[in-house]
Order: sequence, then C-alpha cells, then structure tokens
Amino acid sequence: MTKSINLDHGSGGLASGELITSLMKPLSNPALDDMEDCAVIDTEAGRLAFSTDSYVVEPIFFPGGSIGKLAVHGTINDLAMRGARPLGLSLGLILEEGLAMAELRRVNLDIAEACALAGVPILTGDTKVVPRGKADKIFINTAGIGVVAAGLNLGARNVRPGDRVLLSGSMADHGITIMLARHNLPFSGNLQSDTQALHRLTAALAQDISPELHAMRDPTRGGVATTLCEIAASAGVAVSITESAIPIHPQVRVACDLLGLDPLYLANEGKLLAFVEEKEADNALKIMHQFPEGREAAIIGEVRESPAGRVEMRTTAGGRRLVTALSGEPLPRIC
Repeated sequence: MTKSINLDHGSGGLASGELITSLMKPLSNPALDDMEDCAVIDTEAGRLAFSTDSYVVEPIFFPGGSIGKLAVHGTINDLAMRGARPLGLSLGLILEEGLAMAELRRVNLDIAEACALAGVPILTGDTKVVPRGKADKIFINTAGIGVVAAGLNLGARNVRPGDRVLLSGSMADHGITIMLARHNLPFSGNLQSDTQALHRLTAALAQDISPELHAMRDPTRGGVATTLCEIAASAGVAVSITESAIPIHPQVRVACDLLGLDPLYLANEGKLLAFVEEKEADNALKIMHQFPEGREAAIIGEVRESPAGRVEMRTTAGGRRLVTALSGEPLPRIC
C-alpha cells in the first residue's frame, strides 16, 4: 500500500481492491464482507437492499448522458445486480462556487428525467457548496434502497463450474466516449455512453430463471476484464471467455485501436454480466433480447473448476490469453 492516495486507487483495478480491503477491516460485518456493490439485509419487514455511490465524471455532460443521469442509473443498477426492486434514491450535491446556474438546472433536469423513466424517485437529499477551486463544478452522491424477493440470493460466491457467462450488450461504450469528449478528439463514429437503468431486465431474469441465475454484476470501472477477475477470485473458479463472442461496436473497436486501449478494461455504465446454469443459458439470452437494453446480449464464456481465480480468453487468432485485473489508471473520473 502506498503512503498517499493516487488516481490508481480510483480505477476499479488492483489498487482499488487493496484500498477497499484495508478500509473495510475495522468496519467488518456480514453484509459488508460480501464485497458486493449492494448489501442485502434481512429485517422484520423483509429483505432490504442498500447501496451508495459517488460520481465525479468529467466532463459533466457527454454524448449519451451526463453526471446526473449517471448518478441515477449507477445506483439503480447496483441495487438491481442483487435482484432488488429499487424503491427510491437519496441525492447529495457538492457544488463548486462559480458553477453556472444553467449547468446546474440542466443536471437537475437530467436527474428528473432519468428518475421518471426508471420509475424510481428521489426521496431525500442534501446540498453543500465549497469554495471555488475546491471541487470541479459538481460532485454527486446517490444512495438507494430496494426490496429483494424471499429466496433470491445472488452473489459472486454462488458462481459455480458449468455456469455460462452472459454479457447484456456491447462493451466499452462509456469509457471510450468519455475519453474522446474530455480531450475533444475528433472522431466520426457517433460514439455515445451506454448509461441506462437495468432493473427491468434484471427483474425479468430473476423472475424467470431463478434459482439457476447465480450472480449478476455491472462491469463499470475496470471493465469486463476486472469484473470477471473479481468474480473468479471470489468464487474460487476459473472463467474462460471467447473473444469473437464478445459484442463490441465497430466504431468502439476502431477508436480503441487508434488510442492503443484494450476495450476489455474500459468502463460500461449500462451493461451487466450474468452467471447462469448451462441449462438455462439460452433462455436467459432470449429474455435479455426482449429488452432494448439487452438486444445485443451474447453468451461469451463459461465457468470452469480450475485453476481457481484464473480468467483466460480464447482469441480470434486461435490462441489463449491470460486476462488479469486492471493495473494502473488509463482514464480517471469516468463515473
């Protein structure tokens, strides 16, 4: 562990994992120790889901979305990955002195629109203002609560050998869009962020293929590669994926090639990975295809017994490539 925080600690990769593990030690409890993006708590009123996330993306407006839409979608999706039905969100705004009122109104309208389309309201909130130069326009924190059906138990530790790995759509759209927008790089591919809420898709999966649905995870920071590595390590299994089966838009591939980036490690903000028993994999794929947010879904791999914690990819060239978790920070502040 380094002596001070650096940008790598926010990448979602190895350094982030080490930081989170060290922070968790004095806070340890069963709900937190699961290391999921959302905690599920058994109460007298039923099973509650609770999650929180903070958003510092730059620029705050980008093709396909904004920091406001991202804040709503991100927390809804964290709840949805545990099979929760979102009930509502909190909204915390940290505003920098000098932020244009027009920009704040635009962010607020985006939040309202995203909540209305998702059917998940803002229930409470807070606003703070810091001096000029002490923030960067606007930072947002959202927390969310939801309910989980009795008997539904989704999590990385449930993944087992034989499971099929499904990806709900094209990867890397958000990460490459943010990079191009931030640096004003000219590109004619009409790239857009994939930010969207996934709770309707996850509800259909949980309803129709449970208990054969073992886990879901949205591959945000660190991308598909890092998410698969985390799940393989948590479940003590190996994961094998096929490069040719992974959906990726041609313009994303071209942009990544031009910039020397690997799309496996770039952030997604509207996609999910699902781990499903083999006998229900085709059914799960059909369910995904019924939703706009899953129309490009594909089965991209399978889970094997060993070597535990290993992720490998069968390449289009016919070889095998070891897939490791992200090390370093290719693009800070993507969410």
